[in-house]
Amino acid sequence: MGSKGEGTKILAENRKARHDYFIEEGYEAGIVLVGTEVKSVRQGKANLKDSYAEIRNGEVFVRNMHISPYEKGNVFNVDPLRERKLLMHAEEIRKLIGYTTQKGYTLIPLSLYLKNGRVKVHLAVAKGKKDYDKRASMLEKAAKRDIEREFKDRMKY
Repeated sequence: MGSKGEGTKILAENRKARHDYFIEEGYEAGIVLVGTEVKSVRQGKANLKDSYAEIRNGEVFVRNMHISPYEKGNVFNVDPLRERKLLMHAEEIRKLIGYTTQKGYTLIPLSLYLKNGRVKVHLAVAKGKKDYDKRASMLEKAAKRDIEREFKDRMKY
């Protein structure tokens, strides 16, 4: 099952995070899932929209990550919004503690993906954007899109 060239498959993404936050640094973390949660995540029934991570007692936990109950799971299903532990090296957790003690920084899960048969979380250290920052990035994105369109039109002739 776990061949070396298997690669990664994205199961869920938090697209809103890139709009609402400046992404400073990213980390890969394993996640502790129980029972039928893995099957549900593999079906793409996870939502990272309002989720965030926090550090307590030297451990990282992700909160508000919604994993829908597995249809065929009956009594083995757990609370969809339960707190889930993230698996990271102690050195990485110490770095994250350093970031999060600074004002304005938070930990946001950007995506949930499958890597060599294991579910992983891409965790980012992020700083919140103000409304004017969001407008500026939307204008920048629109300008890039217009430039690409112009370039594409010119290449036709």
